[in-house]
Amino acid sequence: MDLVREILLAIEDSEHGGINQNPDIEGYTEEQIAYHAHLMGQAGLVEVADISSIDSLTPMAIAVALTWSGHEFIEASRKPEIWDEAKQVVSKAGGASFDIW
Repeated sequence: MDLVREILLAIEDSEHGGINQNPDIEGYTEEQIAYHAHLMGQAGLVEVADISSIDSLTPMAIAVALTWSGHEFIEASRKPEIWDEAKQVVSKAGGASFDIW
């Protein structure tokens, strides 16, 4: 979920409200970021462009722009102290579905 949050923050921070390539995020590979972008599209957080190919080992996408739900998610998780508290609560519960996050 940290990667999801980082991708959302990077898109929100873009000058024009959208991006044409996935952001570079320290500690994650290009493939990890592209797969999470794909998942975020399925969850309705972002609009995506599918970049999967026949050679791709996993579904891949570029997170092009935030959706309304993406904006709501990032607004609720913007402050690092609130985000850290939410992660602790979910960890104590043993995990949670995306809707709970």
